[in-house]
Amino acid sequence: MAGNRTFTMIKPEAVAAGHAGKIIDMIIQAGFEIKALKLTKLTAEQAGKFYEVHKERPFYQELVDYMSSGPIYAAILEKDNAVADFRKLVGATDPAEAEEGTIRKRFAKSKGENAVHGSDSDENAEIESNFHFAQEEVLA
Repeated sequence: MAGNRTFTMIKPEAVAAGHAGKIIDMIIQAGFEIKALKLTKLTAEQAGKFYEVHKERPFYQELVDYMSSGPIYAAILEKDNAVADFRKLVGATDPAEAEEGTIRKRFAKSKGENAVHGSDSDENAEIESNFHFAQEEVLA
């Protein structure tokens, strides 16, 4: 992925609230190209595996329950400096601290229900992308 791809999920509450299209539009308007996109629903087992890095943290089970509570959109995005640029577009985890014009400022309900996930490193972007997409599902 070499710095030009990142992974995102539009989380259950944002999908349920009908914000997915607006979020995808913000992503495209920010210059990202969508290389893979699908609507899916994580099982509790899948959500647990995806967030396994947080297994020892006190919020882990709540996160697993939340992420398996409804449909999500998973996507692979491409742009120069993708991870850093996407995290800037997403905004702070807590929407009260997020900058104006960010996805979380516009669409997040709370620190826990924060509308989108964004990879925090090139390495995790690749791992997370491979978790959700088979190679043949991703545009070159």
